[in-house]
Amino acid sequence: MKKSIAVLGLGKYGTSIALELARSGAEVLAVDLKEERIKEVADEVTYAVRADVCDAEAIKALGIGNMDAVIIAMTSNLDACIMSTIVAKELNVPLVIVKCRDKLHEQILKKIGADKVVIPEKESASRLAKNLMSGNFVDFMELSDDVSIAEISAKPEWIGKTLDQLDFRQKYGANVFAIRTGEKMQTDVDPHRPIAKGSTLFVLAETKNIKKLM
Repeated sequence: MKKSIAVLGLGKYGTSIALELARSGAEVLAVDLKEERIKEVADEVTYAVRADVCDAEAIKALGIGNMDAVIIAMTSNLDACIMSTIVAKELNVPLVIVKCRDKLHEQILKKIGADKVVIPEKESASRLAKNLMSGNFVDFMELSDDVSIAEISAKPEWIGKTLDQLDFRQKYGANVFAIRTGEKMQTDVDPHRPIAKGSTLFVLAETKNIKKLM
């Protein structure tokens, strides 16, 4: 089932993530007040809507309560970010991600309920899109254009099996360099030890192979 994600605010960052998500197969609702920004993404996203993202009633009318996630990308307007975050949480959106300018804004937005706050200089739109589209990914980081590190929750079909039994390196083109189970971090990975339920695997792989792990 496709993920449905709303992006409120189509500045450079918002536009970038809306397009990245759409190209990754998500159903994307892109919203902005400026007509030219809507036209820029209209042919690539599922829905492109002109609406005032500073108006609570306008946001509610968009139907974002049915979305898997909402990304609020309006750094220049803290009041709008706060209001949008509150509305999204009132509508029980499972994941509300807000772009902010600095650490002070981050603290404010987290206090009012934002599930994740992104400072663009620290997290690229591309990285955030990949994290959102990869359901079992806890985190993802591109080391270069070709190589990435991913933090992945163990899939049900991996539980009770060893890396050797899974033929992990050959099947996924990825190297597991650490496994965390509860509070215990195993860095000397034993390929013959069964993977426990609730484990998180840290893998290094060519970026093109990351999709195999989704």
